[in-house]
Amino acid sequence: MYRSEVETSIGGAPRHHSLQKLEDAPKTQSRLQHALRRTLDIVLASVFVLSFFWLFLVVWLGVRVTTGSPALYSHKRVGKAGREFGCLKFRSMVVDSDRRLQQLLESSPAARAEWTETFKLRNDPRITPFGRFIRRTSLDELPQFFNVIRGHMSLVGPRPVTRQELDLHYGPEARHYASVKPGITGLWQVSGRSELAYSQRVRHDVDYVQTRTIRLDLWILCRTVAVVLGRQGSH
Repeated sequence: MYRSEVETSIGGAPRHHSLQKLEDAPKTQSRLQHALRRTLDIVLASVFVLSFFWLFLVVWLGVRVTTGSPALYSHKRVGKAGREFGCLKFRSMVVDSDRRLQQLLESSPAARAEWTETFKLRNDPRITPFGRFIRRTSLDELPQFFNVIRGHMSLVGPRPVTRQELDLHYGPEARHYASVKPGITGLWQVSGRSELAYSQRVRHDVDYVQTRTIRLDLWILCRTVAVVLGRQGSH
């Protein structure tokens, strides 16, 4: 089961007990590929933010009006080499979502089983009506373009997961996940997303890491546009 024990690393930052194993993950790209991918991330993410800044403002205003709470929130996710970072999202749930989730899992065996399997709920009572809309359209993930610009994420890669998900579902495949930066989109996103079992998600992540190229990234980005516009596999 997930354990929260941490030990201190250089500079006093928290360090998970399995971090060393993740830091030893296989190197999957040359320095040239890394530089090219990072350049594409910065350029494309910056162009997107500047071009659609009005959309960021519309969603921010919609969240503020419908919830009366801060529109942005940061949740810890595991990044490259197992280091945690604050993954940004527009708020799609009520403010006390953690408390409500705990109450639901304690009172509903079916919900508890679904959460254990996928870390998602198809009929999640914590999600607001506006939140459901921005989730279906993936607009809740717009702030992650700032994660890309800051270097925590890439445009394409495995979707970021929590430490608990990584420990519970990835097992020995965690080294593949941790060998690259998490992405705004990825092979799982364009292959069925929430319609797939978690084991299939892990398989897609491993397949992507083992075969990733700039050409594959560009194909996934183009495919993502079609998936988002068609609202395929999201809930």
